[in-house]
Amino acid sequence: MKTIIFDVDDTLYDQSLSFHHTFRKIIASDYSYDELDQIYRRSREYSEILFDKSEAGEISVHQWQTGRIIKACQDFNIVIDQAQAASFHQQYKKEQAAIQLFPEMEKLIRNLKKSGKQLAILTNGDPEHQTMKIKQLGLEQWIPTDHIFISGSYGVAKPKPEIFQVVEQALGCHPVDTVYIGDSFEKDVIGAKYMGWKAIWMNHRKRTVANTVYQPDHVIHHASELLAYFQVAH
Repeated sequence: MKTIIFDVDDTLYDQSLSFHHTFRKIIASDYSYDELDQIYRRSREYSEILFDKSEAGEISVHQWQTGRIIKACQDFNIVIDQAQAASFHQQYKKEQAAIQLFPEMEKLIRNLKKSGKQLAILTNGDPEHQTMKIKQLGLEQWIPTDHIFISGSYGVAKPKPEIFQVVEQALGCHPVDTVYIGDSFEKDVIGAKYMGWKAIWMNHRKRTVANTVYQPDHVIHHASELLAYFQVAH
C-alpha cells in the first residue's frame, strides 16, 4: 500500500476521555467509567445520525451538537435541558484542546512517513474545529496541509463517495494501493470499500454491525495491533 489515509476522531486519539471529563464537570460526577462509556457510545451513535441531518440541512449545526448529548442522556433517564447541553458542548470543545495521539499511532505515523508512504487525513466535521484538533495532535509535522481533507470544506461528508473522490483525485492515488483507517463502520469502512479502497476498522469500542455487503480488510481492537499489523505486513 502506497497511500495511508486516517480518520481523526476516536481513531488517532481516545475521544471518550474528553467526553468523560466533560460529563463529570457539567452533568454529574458520580458515574463510573463503565456507565460513562455506555453514555458516550450512545452519544456517538446519535452524533452520526444527527450529523447526517445537519449536513442535509434538516437541522442546524447547533441542534446536532446539543442534540447528541440530550438524546443519549434521555436513553439513560438523565434529564438535561438545552442550556446544559450547550454548556456541555462548549466544555467538550475545551477538553478536546488537550487531546493526545495514541502513543502507538504516533509511532506508526512516524514509521510510515520514514518509509515513504503517502499520508493523508479524511475527517468529517467543521473545518475550524477539526483543524484545531489536528493541530493539537501535531499531525501537520508528518502530513502536509494539502493532504488534510475536512468534509465541511467540501459540502459533502463520509460515507458519500464524492468526498472520497476528492481525496483520490487530489492525491493521485490508485484504489488498490490505498488504505483507509477509521473507527466508524458506516462512515469509514463502507465509504472506503465502496470506492475500492482497502479498509482497516479501528474497532476499539468493540462494536457489532448488521450484515452488510461491505467488510473491512482487517479489524483491530487496539492501536498497538495496528502498529504490529503494519510492521509485519508492510
